[in-house]
Amino acid sequence: MKQIKIKLVRSLIGSSESQRKVAKALGFTKKDQIVEHYDSATIMGMVNKISHLVEVVE
Repeated sequence: MKQIKIKLVRSLIGSSESQRKVAKALGFTKKDQIVEHYDSATIMGMVNKISHLVEVVE
């Protein structure tokens, strides 16, 4: 499977609790951190939920 890199570009301060939980489940702990995940429907759904906080880096 293809891997994608996801970067947290905005802070989690001011975001809702569910958005914070999604970011933590993706593996983010701080701003400007990059994590790698396999490109699956589950991961892309999580990225879409917090799309205003992250960007996909290829």
